[in-house]
Parts: sequence; structure tokens; C-alpha cells
Amino acid sequence: MNQAGLGRRALGAPTLFAVIWTSLASAIYFSLGVIAERALGLTPLVFLLAGLFFALTAMTYVEGASLHQERSGSTVFARYAFNELWSFVAGWAILLDFLILIAVTSLSATNYLAVFWEPLGSGAVETVACVAIIGYVAVRNIRGFSATRAKRVGALVIADLALQALIVVLGLILFFQPDVLLDPIELGTSPSWGDVVFALTLATVAFTGLESASGLAGELRVGRAALRRLITSAAGSVLVIYTGIALVAVTALPVTDGRSPLEDEVEAPVVGVVEVFDPAWLADALTYVVAALAAVTLVAAANSAMLGLSRLAYSLATNRQIPQRLGRLHPSRATPFVVILIAAALAIVLVLPQDLEFLVGIYAFGALLAFTLAHLSIIVLRYREPQLTRPYRIPLSVRVRGGSLPLPAVVGLVVSVVLLASLVLFHDAARFVGAGWMLAGLVMYVGYRRVRDMPLFERVQVPEAALRREAQRAEFGSILVPILGNALDDDIVQTAGRLAAEEGEDDEGATIEAIWIFEVPMSLPIDARLPDEQLKRARTALARAKAVGEEYEGVQVATATVRARRAGQAICDEARRRGVEAIVLAAEEPSRIRGGARLGGRGGPLDNYVGEATKYVLQKAPCRVILTAPPAEAMPDAVEEPPAP
Repeated sequence: MNQAGLGRRALGAPTLFAVIWTSLASAIYFSLGVIAERALGLTPLVFLLAGLFFALTAMTYVEGASLHQERSGSTVFARYAFNELWSFVAGWAILLDFLILIAVTSLSATNYLAVFWEPLGSGAVETVACVAIIGYVAVRNIRGFSATRAKRVGALVIADLALQALIVVLGLILFFQPDVLLDPIELGTSPSWGDVVFALTLATVAFTGLESASGLAGELRVGRAALRRLITSAAGSVLVIYTGIALVAVTALPVTDGRSPLEDEVEAPVVGVVEVFDPAWLADALTYVVAALAAVTLVAAANSAMLGLSRLAYSLATNRQIPQRLGRLHPSRATPFVVILIAAALAIVLVLPQDLEFLVGIYAFGALLAFTLAHLSIIVLRYREPQLTRPYRIPLSVRVRGGSLPLPAVVGLVVSVVLLASLVLFHDAARFVGAGWMLAGLVMYVGYRRVRDMPLFERVQVPEAALRREAQRAEFGSILVPILGNALDDDIVQTAGRLAAEEGEDDEGATIEAIWIFEVPMSLPIDARLPDEQLKRARTALARAKAVGEEYEGVQVATATVRARRAGQAICDEARRRGVEAIVLAAEEPSRIRGGARLGGRGGPLDNYVGEATKYVLQKAPCRVILTAPPAEAMPDAVEEPPAP
């Protein structure tokens, strides 16, 4: 691993910050009214606490993404800390959040555009505008993420930061008075503690940008110092901007009789704040600037959410956590276009009720569940993988039971659990819809893996090529593949899968016959009882071969075990009996014994390259034989040939 950075491509820390900030900035534009409705005069405190929680969560995500540089965030952390089932739970929760964020940002964008044309803020016109925005986001993400697009997002982030900072400065100068802020507050009553806690859970809506940024792991070049600056700048920006705008909002539109005027501006709260600025020309100018920039930022946030969703779906598909067809890649763009189109359709369904608080509450359920698993995973990985290099390590760690315990992650875990528990207890939509979504996902995951004969808790990974649907005629209708139970199995099954991939839906497809050969010594009867350990190894290897092979379109994998005295003869006999058209074989190395072919060592030209079993198959096979093997030094258990005497 490149210890200096997160990856080897051209994108860097500014891109990470831009992806994160588009979600953070957009959250102010649609969550301010919903949060102020519950938190009332304590809205600035809620945003301040949310900013601190964001800092803790950002440290967790950066350490995890730098440790395991794979696409996706909490789902990767949970995979290495626990198993595939918990990895899926985290990924499925974040998928829900991405869907809701696409819907919410699209809906909010139309409300800000209504400043320019009022019909955009309600009715059928608003629905049509939302559909258009979601369609645009889907098309952009099918086309893929580019360095040019990253630069445009970066420019937008700079403009948005400048505008929000201007609102904070002008608003504090014009409106801030401590008594206006403090007088309406009656702790425990106005607002109630339950409302304050619920408002804090809603503030986590901004944090999905961390998942989107983690989806770029492996495509970035970011050093240790840049990672520390990224966390400092992102957390500092959140604390200043979030708390500052909240202070301006509750002093410009102060709470009266236990009610915030922002409740009437919940669909475009920042416009409601700047409309009361003085003089009138300043209010008018800021209203139009805020409306324009907010709409663009919200669309960019929808793009970031779809970016994160597409990379997460790719990760889930290549790890056999969702069906192959959902993760199908575009033939030329290499983006998961099927899941992007499905996500766009679901987002359109979500915007139809036009209920912002309902959507934000469900979002918080998925986010807090994922953050809980992320914090817990990083803590566990400190003990499970202490020897791995971490380009970024969470500071303030202490030695506990022989390991390094990151205190910020512990605090983040406790906060996540408390907020998640309060949300489940007090928010019906989050409890029922969120739980229903997770239950449906678990049923799909377990059913899919059981049907495919895959283990529930172990990783089954397939290559990117298996997710591409490239038209090609099947070269062979049936292929025999002897499985060895080592690292070469994936290579030979993938080779067989590519050879057998069908051309289209009308083809009959092809079959891979994956066999495991038990070589029974002459000293034992051929039907002698086999050790349980060998049987378990064979079943595991054959199950993985089936999973990998069936990722290719139209390919079915049949598995079997065979007893024989000699592997080479068994392979030829099975090929003849099954009538296969080809054998794909991982050639074993030749014997290192000197003295020629008679001794089973290196003698003739063929003996220079393969061992006895492979040589037998090449000479006796009733069909074409295709050898696939890496260089000798890369093969399992390769032995250096001793120097000649």
C-alpha cells in the first residue's frame, strides 16, 4: 500500500472536501427549518453539537478509508471488522440514505427555484421539475465522475462557502442580541428535551458526504498531512457556518410563544432568513443569489449522493451482497447504470408525498445505524489489525488490554447509539419504515446467498469483468474446471466464465463443470472415508467456484467431487464421460527433481513447464485444453529451484 496516500490517481484532498461539503452545504438549505421547528431557541446549540459529532465521525471515516482503500465506507469497515452480513447491513442502511438524500435535495431545489417562478414550488409543476432534476443526476452519474466535474464542484463549494459566510457576518451584525436569543428558551419546556434530541438526530442528514467521499478511496492521492488538514478544514467549516447561520436564523426570526417563524419557511428556510435583512435592496439581492446558488448546490448534492450510491452498489455487487444484475456495468462508461436507473425511479417515488420531515427522519435512521457500525468497526480493527499501516490514525488513543483504543471513536459510538435509540423510540416513520427497509434487505441477502450456495458470513468477490454485459458468442458450451482450493481457482473459473459467456438472452447459455478430485492412495480402498477437514475444504472451494462462475451472463456452474488414484487420469475420464468441449486447467509446476522425465522431473520440452498431472491431461484429453497459470514465483507453495551443483 502506498503509505503516503489513499491511492494512485489524480484526484486529491480538494476533491474530497468538495464532495463532503456539497452535502454539508445543501443540508443547511433544507434542514434548518425542520430542525428549528423542534429545537426552537436551542437551534444554534444543536448545530454546534452536530458539528462536533461530525468531527468525530470524519476522523473515523478517514482512518477506515485510508486503512482499507476500497470503494464505500462503513460497509468496508464492517467487512474487515466483522463479516459480510454486518457489511451488508451497513451498506443497505446507507443505500436508503442516498436514496432519500437524492429525493430531498431535488425537492428542496425546486422550492428555491420557486423564487424565480412560483409554480415550481408546488403541485404538478414541482413534481415535473423534481423528475427532471433526478433524471439529470442519473444521466450525469451514468457518464461517470471526471476531473473536470470535480473542478466545477470545487468552484461551487468556494462560492457557496463565501455566500454562507457573508450571510453569517451580515446577519450577526444586523440582528444578533443575546436577550433575543436567550429569553424564549425554557429548558425542558420550550423546547422539550425530547425535541432537542430529535433535532440533533435530524442534523446528521449532512453526514452522508462522508460515505460519498469514502466511495472515492482508491482513486485519490492524499498524504497524511493533507488528511489531517481535510478533517480540520471540514470540521471547522461545519462548526462556523452551521452555528453561525443558526444564530442568525433564531435572532432574525426569533421564537415567539413557543413557535419559530421558520416553520412557515421550512421548504426554503435560508431564503426566509435573508428576506428580513435590511435595507430592502440587500434583502432582495440576497434572496435571488441564495435561491440560485442553493438550487445549484442542492443539485450538486444530489449528484454526490448518486455518486456514493453507485460506488456502494458496485462494492455490494462485486462482493455478491446484491444480485449481479443490479450491479451491471455500462459497457463503455463502466458505471453501474442499472442500479442508478433504479435509484432514480425510487427517488421519484419518494418525492411524490412532498413531506420533508418524514424523509429526513427516515434518513437519520439509516445514517445513525451506519455511523454506529463505522465507529464500532474502527475500534475493533485497532485490535484485529494492529499491524497494518494507517496513513491516518485517530488521535487521542489510549492503551487498553494490549491495544490502542481511539477515544474519539468511542465517544462517536456512544453518541450514535443514544441518538439511534431515541429516534427508534420517538419517531414512528423511522421505526417502521427504517426497520422495514432493513428487514427487506436482510431477506433479500439471505435468500440470494442461499440460492447461490454462498456462505452468509464469508466474502465472495468477483471481478469487474463479471459485471459487464459485452456481447460475445460462446466459444464453448460446456467446460470442465478442476478446482484446486487455492488462489488459482478464481483465475481459472474467470477464464472459463469469459469463454462460456453467452451472446444474448436467446442463447441457451453454457455450463461450467467444476470438480474437486480426491486422490486416494493405493494403500486405501477407493471408497475409504475422507477426513472431515478435506470435505469441508472441497465444499467451500466448489461453492466459491459456483459463485464466481455464475456472475457471467448465461453461465451455469455444476459442482461435483470425484475420487481417483491419479488426478490427471480422473480429469480426462470426467471430460470424456461428461462430453465437455474444453478443459480449463491451472497447470501445476513441474517437479524440481533433476534427472529427466523418467524420475518425474525435468526432461523433455513439455516437462520444463508443467507437472505430471497437467502433462497427462495435455496428452490424453478428449477435447481442447486451456492452461492458465501465473508465473512460477506467484504460484502457491512455489519452491525455488536449487542451484546446479
